[in-house]
Amino acid sequence: MNTALLIITLFLIISIVMGLLAKRGKDMSMEQWAIGGRGFGGLFVFLLLAGETYSVFTLLGTSGLAFNNGAAAFYLLAFTALGTITSYWLLPVIWKYAKENNVVSQSQFFSKKYNSTGLGVFVAVVGVVALIPYITILFKSMGILVAATSYGAISSNVAIWVGMIALLGYVMVSGIHGSAWTSTIKDFLIFFVILFLGIYLPIHYHGSLGGLFQAVSEVKPQALTLPEKGLSVSWFISTVAISSFAYFMWPHVAPTVFASKNAKAFRLNAVLLPIYAIMVLFVYFVGFTAIVQLPGLKSGDFALLELSMKTFDPWFVGIIGATGLLATLVPGSMMLMSAATMITTNVIEPLKPNVSDKNKALSAKGFVVLLSIVCAFFSMSESSTLATLYLTSFSLITQMAPSMYLSLRKNNGITKYGAGIGMLVGVAIVIYVTFTKTTMAILFPSLPSVIQDLNIGIIALAANILVMFIISSLTKKTIVNNGNNENKHDVKLTS
Repeated sequence: MNTALLIITLFLIISIVMGLLAKRGKDMSMEQWAIGGRGFGGLFVFLLLAGETYSVFTLLGTSGLAFNNGAAAFYLLAFTALGTITSYWLLPVIWKYAKENNVVSQSQFFSKKYNSTGLGVFVAVVGVVALIPYITILFKSMGILVAATSYGAISSNVAIWVGMIALLGYVMVSGIHGSAWTSTIKDFLIFFVILFLGIYLPIHYHGSLGGLFQAVSEVKPQALTLPEKGLSVSWFISTVAISSFAYFMWPHVAPTVFASKNAKAFRLNAVLLPIYAIMVLFVYFVGFTAIVQLPGLKSGDFALLELSMKTFDPWFVGIIGATGLLATLVPGSMMLMSAATMITTNVIEPLKPNVSDKNKALSAKGFVVLLSIVCAFFSMSESSTLATLYLTSFSLITQMAPSMYLSLRKNNGITKYGAGIGMLVGVAIVIYVTFTKTTMAILFPSLPSVIQDLNIGIIALAANILVMFIISSLTKKTIVNNGNNENKHDVKLTS
């Protein structure tokens, strides 16, 4: 066993042990397994929210974005900083409603807010469909990273299966508690690795950050500015705006929010997370260094790996591999648990209203296994680049944002029909433009490039909002007070 593989294996064992030990002293009911009994303090909430933000995609996909697209990659840094700021106002309100109404999943939030089992089912389906490409990204990235950093001792497919089994081990036993404890190691490693690589590599090869960008300007000057067409200023602004708007719509964010024991943690995190987002900048430095040092590299997804293996001894390459492995386990476990919880609470439970809490937990764990296997197989097939898969998932979950935001108002004028049909239209457009590769330029060939370069997601989001208001205006809403100051909608079509 080479040094790199030994280090990767060591950290894998540590993460599994910590994940399993997290169960101690806890009765793993559905609420305890999925959202930690709503008892997490500010530190764990921060680690999980940060853990979901900085995954193995941050290492490979983000550096690949910088390598492939240059300055356009900065959209990720911009929308991460802006998106996390919204948590100051958004998350305390969501947390309070979830606590008062015993909500344990994102889809259940929609179901209770709009008093609609059908809407809950639809949100669950959209959430699961959006998460599958994202989980696939994580597994695929992990396979690439571990295979490379073990110097071929472990194949990509074997790495995926081993990582998946390790993830299932502590998720099945400890649930979100295992994810929280594993995130303590993962966040330390990823913080160290990103900062070290982002500072050391430019200085090692170019003497300074200024020297790096001088070298890039000589080799590939177009990488330092946004192009006039394509990934232009209008594309950048529209992509950042849409992504920031929907930043907390990911289904796997909901369990972390619901797990908090108070709302104060979110306001503190709203200050810390944008600062933490600056780490992405250092990953870009790695991608820009690769532009100069690896001119023949065909896939940007391998930029960080190839550059690290060219520069460092095997023991440090092993640390990078271990970081990538743990950066898969934490967000991957949260995504799988949230998807399984949505299926259980919004599909299984309505079909079997009297199902026991124990059987609900068993059902959720069963779906975790099933989804893990599906995503593992997808990750082994040929697919689009990591960034493309990520943007497809983001486009889907964005469609939940309008009805979510409006549901937080005291007097929500949106009905369950408006919310559901609007979301359906938006999702349908996203699926259509994804599979047909439709762009704004194709739709509006005669318009100026400032319009043609807009993110096509604007069409889906605009259609969603328009249909949502039209359908809501055509329905009659009756406000019913349930005794807990909760407004529920009994919606009837107007004649």
